[in-house]
Amino acid sequence: MYQDMALITVFILMFSCVAGRVEKSWITGPIIFIFAGFLIGPLGLGWLSFKPDAPTIKLLAELTLALVLFNDAAGADLKILRKSSSIPVRMLLIGLPLVLLSGFGVGVLLFDQLSLLEIGILATILAPTDAALGQAVLKNDSVPADFRQGLNAESGLNDGMCVPILFLFLALAAGGTGTGHGASDHLVLTLLAEELGIGLFVGITMVFFASHLIQYAFMKKWVTKTWSQVYVFALAITSFTTAQAVGGSGFIAAFCGGLLFGYLLKNQREALLHSSEGIGDTFALITWVLFGAAAVGTSIPNLTWPIVVYSLLSLTLIRMLPIFISLLGTGVSLEGKVFLGWFGPRGLASIVFAVIAINANLPNSNTIVTTVVLTIVLSVVLHGITAKPWTNRWAK
Repeated sequence: MYQDMALITVFILMFSCVAGRVEKSWITGPIIFIFAGFLIGPLGLGWLSFKPDAPTIKLLAELTLALVLFNDAAGADLKILRKSSSIPVRMLLIGLPLVLLSGFGVGVLLFDQLSLLEIGILATILAPTDAALGQAVLKNDSVPADFRQGLNAESGLNDGMCVPILFLFLALAAGGTGTGHGASDHLVLTLLAEELGIGLFVGITMVFFASHLIQYAFMKKWVTKTWSQVYVFALAITSFTTAQAVGGSGFIAAFCGGLLFGYLLKNQREALLHSSEGIGDTFALITWVLFGAAAVGTSIPNLTWPIVVYSLLSLTLIRMLPIFISLLGTGVSLEGKVFLGWFGPRGLASIVFAVIAINANLPNSNTIVTTVVLTIVLSVVLHGITAKPWTNRWAK
């Protein structure tokens, strides 16, 4: 245990010393983290004695994603988001359903061994985008502000919207629902209402009272420099876990709560967010290292050409064409449509969904998981190495 902790913490220390240099290069942190995890994992040097299991990676990915969503939402510019709301609204209400349909259609063509429900599950797992992997774009002022806010809002909400759809497919695969079309429609609407409604209510309620408590503490000068650094972390995780515990979407709670937090505490938010972003980056580092050690190596022997083709299409045609269609008539330029379609990285949300699918004991879970793992790795690499050149193009 101590050897494993030493390996990971030494890596954290070393990366923290060169993080600024890495940010100026075409290589991103997650690329390095996954490679490091693979290197010290069982198919590499074998230095990591701890065997990261699916529940451990799922928990880390959930907490990391919740914290990133809260931080990004709290730092969002609501004025710009309101002015350009048509971009995320169209991407969510038109683009996301089309992404699911195109992912399902391509899956039917490529995977003979998967059932239709398993193909639907795979398409749903790979539909949501990851705010944590999009930081190189979301935090670069060279990118038009409406694009950044649009991508941020999309990644903050699409995972919560995909949860009830995933659960519907899993329930149907397990034979837990009625066979009628009406029963399926009723279930997905019920799940969607519960996930979104409860998540929204918990996030708004908790942040509303917590924000007023924090403001009162500042007014009374009860705040200490040390403990003020954990406010956002504690509130983000509390919002997420509470919503999950009562049957809602913790990701919706984290994102919507973060938006309200940034609005209510706009005078203090910059100082409060500074420390929580560092905590989120540390969680992300550990998650990607364990992902590289546990998932990447074990998935390599299961690769087939349909998996490789689907993974590549998931990052391109399956995602980009629906987003392009959804943005028709918005006034977004051709390059802007391509840009918004391309920068939809797959990451933490897909990891969480894949673990949920593993626990469902599907007949072809190995094919699903291998496809998800390869898509995430390709996304980390391809989106990582193209982010800097494309944002530099916007700057010019």
